[in-house]
Amino acid sequence: MATATYNCIATTTLGSNTTTVTFDSISGSYTDLVLICQAAAVVTPFDLRARFNSDTGSNYSITYLAGTGSSALSNRYSNRTFAELDAYAFPDTTVGNSVHIVHIMNYSNSTTYKTYLARANQAPVDGVQATVGLWRSTSAITRIDLQFYGYTTDIKSGSSFSLFGIKAE
Repeated sequence: MATATYNCIATTTLGSNTTTVTFDSISGSYTDLVLICQAAAVVTPFDLRARFNSDTGSNYSITYLAGTGSSALSNRYSNRTFAELDAYAFPDTTVGNSVHIVHIMNYSNSTTYKTYLARANQAPVDGVQATVGLWRSTSAITRIDLQFYGYTTDIKSGSSFSLFGIKAE
């Protein structure tokens, strides 16, 4: 029986505020990718978003469910110019209060669109969110850029990002 193994592809902890965190030169050696982020915004609230292969076209769609323990909501967006990872459980300004776990399935498959599942939380307001997203491209993902909504605020120093590959052996 095959055993799935997580291999760390890259990890970074920011030493200063920055606009974009990039993972590039992602090889097709794995079946899936897992991205784990502990991110904070310099100015809050802003939600974390990704672009695959620098694609700025209207090729992304999401559906999400979110709640705080006292309220809940859901929504769907089509033809976005980014992959939204947390439309509701957005990071605040304290590093460690927000955790994102993003699973990107079949990222190197060149015959299907790419899907991802994202989970996010924001500790001070107990906000949680589950998102399913679609990138309408058959290109293998070789680059992931992470930024905050509107890209008008920086990702705060101390935020950490790790990208893992899942390899079936």
